[in-house]
Amino acid sequence: MHKIQTFNQISNLGLDRFPGQQYEVGAEVASAEAILLRSHKLDTSSISAELRAVGRAGAGTNNVPVSECTDQGVVVFNTPGANANAVKELVLCSMLLASRGIVPGIQFAGSQTDISDYGDLSKLMEQEKKRFKGGEIAGKTLGVIGLGAIGSMVAEMAIDLGMKVQGYDPALSVEAAWRLPSKVKRIENISSLVASSDFISLHLPVLDATRGLINAEMFAAMRPGTCLLNFARDEIVDSEALIAGLDSGKLGKYISDFPRPELMGRENVISMPHIGASTAEAENNCAVMAADQLMDFLENGNIKNSVNFPATHLERSADAAAGARLAICNKNVPTILGQILSVLADQNINVIDMLNKSRDDIAYNLIDVETAPSESSIAAIADIEDVMKVTLL
Repeated sequence: MHKIQTFNQISNLGLDRFPGQQYEVGAEVASAEAILLRSHKLDTSSISAELRAVGRAGAGTNNVPVSECTDQGVVVFNTPGANANAVKELVLCSMLLASRGIVPGIQFAGSQTDISDYGDLSKLMEQEKKRFKGGEIAGKTLGVIGLGAIGSMVAEMAIDLGMKVQGYDPALSVEAAWRLPSKVKRIENISSLVASSDFISLHLPVLDATRGLINAEMFAAMRPGTCLLNFARDEIVDSEALIAGLDSGKLGKYISDFPRPELMGRENVISMPHIGASTAEAENNCAVMAADQLMDFLENGNIKNSVNFPATHLERSADAAAGARLAICNKNVPTILGQILSVLADQNINVIDMLNKSRDDIAYNLIDVETAPSESSIAAIADIEDVMKVTLL
């Protein structure tokens, strides 16, 4: 029976994917093969010898010690795109909030509790509504930085609303490029995008290359009154440069899902309590995707949407179904595969099918064999230098 330990409140739609007769799932599960979580900060002490995978029901994995997991041969999954629509809708809401005096208008109207006459209240509203006048987003230019699952949906939405859209993403994948609407103007230089956008929306992960990406140089390049939307990660925006940009007026509005103490109380800042993916639909989608990915990995060794191991999928043939499958994590160095096959050959174990994939310094092998290797054979493979984990499926 496969054992999965859960953290946070995982949607029942996801938990119900695991067949009860094959899986033990819950917060109290010990010696788990996999961990399923949302925002829980995972400690390195949770990376046990039995652990094979961590499933993050969400896109970001900054709450998971990915590097330590990699060193132990633990595959870390995320669920890109599962919460994309929820974030897209909040970006739309934020552009409208930035363009018009919606919140101040609501606050003003709601504060008139001492007026009991309808006529007097209507007259006051007509007199004061000019204070909350704004502009329309149709015809404005939106610059999208990061054109993955969320960024491409934001771009498509903005086009449908009559906006001009331009995008920047130096790491755009072929799959993401196919998703991107043809009306999106690709910009090769981020400074050019920043300088020619009325709204800028960030949709990037936190990496060494993106931490502090929106810095003093970027703020200096902006048009006066630009609106910056950050529903990606707080660390992407340099805090000192942000405050200077707001003080100078180069940045007209900053709307973020990551509140900062130094920004509280500013009229040109709207902060939200990290609610970008806080919809029932997004939580369901993330839980279902994470569950399906974990099951396919635990049962078949297949990897989809991992942040530290290569995507790998090997169908089980009729012959392979009668035998066994080895899943092997190792460092991407020469001769290891040959050593693994030599161990199998020495035991007269016939290889039916196999797949070897690599990602940077990491390699992953799925090997279908005619008969299940003995414990001593598996131990011999595990003892090969630079082999991190061997699992018989």
